[in-house]
Amino acid sequence: MKHGKKYRAALAKYDLTQKYDVSAACKMVTDLKFANFDETVETHVSLRLGKNQSVRDTLVFPNQFTEEKKVLVFCKEDRSKEALAAGAAYAGAQEYIDKVKGGWLDFDIAVATPDMMKDVGRLGMILGRKGLMPNPKTGTVTNDIAKAIAELKKGRTEFRADKGGVVHIAVGKVSMDPVKVAENISALLSEIERKKPSDAKAGYVQSVSVSSSMGPGVWVDFREGV
Repeated sequence: MKHGKKYRAALAKYDLTQKYDVSAACKMVTDLKFANFDETVETHVSLRLGKNQSVRDTLVFPNQFTEEKKVLVFCKEDRSKEALAAGAAYAGAQEYIDKVKGGWLDFDIAVATPDMMKDVGRLGMILGRKGLMPNPKTGTVTNDIAKAIAELKKGRTEFRADKGGVVHIAVGKVSMDPVKVAENISALLSEIERKKPSDAKAGYVQSVSVSSSMGPGVWVDFREGV
């Protein structure tokens, strides 16, 4: 792949074949930025997973960097007031199911109480394509509406390994203090380690890199970051 002058100039600043501790890597990403917008800082964690192993969970980063999300709660009418009082942008049952069927998607996250999933499940073709389908594995199917909304509004984020065993996730912005970005990465690595399958082989975490949206990747000595 051919890269522009700014990218090549960024590459020349550091030896990117080496590994750096989390704090140093985040400082380097800030130094290497060259785009004229506030790039997202991304982390890529390659895991050694067996054929039937997967890693998936959620976490709330210690330092937030995203705008507050609009939360839609699918719940019975008697719980709508509770959801709205907890901070949901929208809450209800059939009214919102019908709106989504009609193409309305003016929300960022959907939460559902378990007793609503039979009906909400019929929206799978719509919500699934957008990554909006409530799922108990990510805490978005729950009876504890207030707790779910509070965590989501604080920026609770899902992470999961793709088919190649790699977790790709945004961890900050280049405008942030690199120390805060490093704290977010350390929190992520701790959670990934916590979700290590009990029968995982040695070398579970194979590599970790961090980069801005447009910039080159920096290898992380992840053993120093957890």
